[in-house]
Amino acid sequence: MKREIDVPGNKLIVLYRIIVVMMLLLVVLLIAGSLYAFIRSRDSGPLFRIGGRVFREGGVRDGGSVPDGDTPYSIFSGIGTMRIQNAGSQAAPSGKAVSSGTALPSETVVIIISISFPYKADDRPFTEELASNIGEFRSIAVNYFANLPRDKLSKLNEEQAKADILKQYNALLRLGRIETLFFSDLMIVD
Repeated sequence: MKREIDVPGNKLIVLYRIIVVMMLLLVVLLIAGSLYAFIRSRDSGPLFRIGGRVFREGGVRDGGSVPDGDTPYSIFSGIGTMRIQNAGSQAAPSGKAVSSGTALPSETVVIIISISFPYKADDRPFTEELASNIGEFRSIAVNYFANLPRDKLSKLNEEQAKADILKQYNALLRLGRIETLFFSDLMIVD
């Protein structure tokens, strides 16, 4: 009895060889990258950045400015977006944030705000202090806006509000200072 052996077609052999070559190239690339990482000095910066915002001297988006110098700055936006009822409301005590499903009386004014600010990206202790005080930052902002009467909200002086909140934030901090605040998503909803 004669046996016939099926030999795979040329297409499968070519595909197999392409896959093997690609795997070898990947291994070579990983080895080269690892060797480069060991040779490179520890204090050198990244080769490229994907996402994230690091700013150098005068390079802030959304207006404003960053203190001069060669130090890279990042934007701290960990406080998040807050929805705050004003002092004239009767739906909740002042200083409480509004839940999204709460029915509000017609005289209630809701302030929707996000607060952010630049800080030195290479100052790890200060960065950790900022992260540990997020709750206090939110409380300061909620108390400030919740205690404003309705008539003052209609004529809100944004610069004065920034200065007042900045003063309270800096009184809370021990390892550094915040130079400027940015209000984004500032909306007053009747």
